[in-house]
Amino acid sequence: MFQRILTALVAAMLVCSGASLAQAQSAPAKPAKSAAKPEAKPATPAAAAVAGNTEPTLIGQYGTWGAYTATPNGKRVCFALAKPTTSKTNPPNRPRDPAYAFVATRPGEKVFNEVSVMIGYTLKAGSESTLEVGGASFAMYTQGDGLWIKNAAEEEQMVQAMRRASDAVVKGVSAKGTETTDTFSLKGLAQALDRIAQDCKR
Repeated sequence: MFQRILTALVAAMLVCSGASLAQAQSAPAKPAKSAAKPEAKPATPAAAAVAGNTEPTLIGQYGTWGAYTATPNGKRVCFALAKPTTSKTNPPNRPRDPAYAFVATRPGEKVFNEVSVMIGYTLKAGSESTLEVGGASFAMYTQGDGLWIKNAAEEEQMVQAMRRASDAVVKGVSAKGTETTDTFSLKGLAQALDRIAQDCKR
């Protein structure tokens, strides 16, 4: 589990062609078209190796969310992690790997509270997923088995909604056309984010 998560974090750090994920997060709000996240590169073997040699440390458990720190590639990262409380597929009972939602902070990259979901299967190429929380729906960019918010300018709004709401619903479509709906309890997320903010200060 942690190797997959850390590989994704390291891959995000290694994105350097054009605007990086970090730049997308820290840049001022732009028109929707230019605010969309750039396409993330798949994790490289080097990234996987670095992530595989890094063991995250649990620094607190808050409801369904664990707060962790790690130093992949020598760069400190903190993240809050949770598994869905319910998962459904249509057609029903389709096999898939476990899904996880995490909110990552990488102070060295000036990235704070970046929301990602590892959905547990390869997403349909070119598809969009959604994260629904607090009565709002946010379009999510898909790459491999990962989801990131499509419009980076909306991420702070989404995180604030996640802090206040009781749950978040993530919907996606697999490469084979299976529709999935995962519900994540948000109990404890605000406390987990406050903790990682202490350990990964701006």
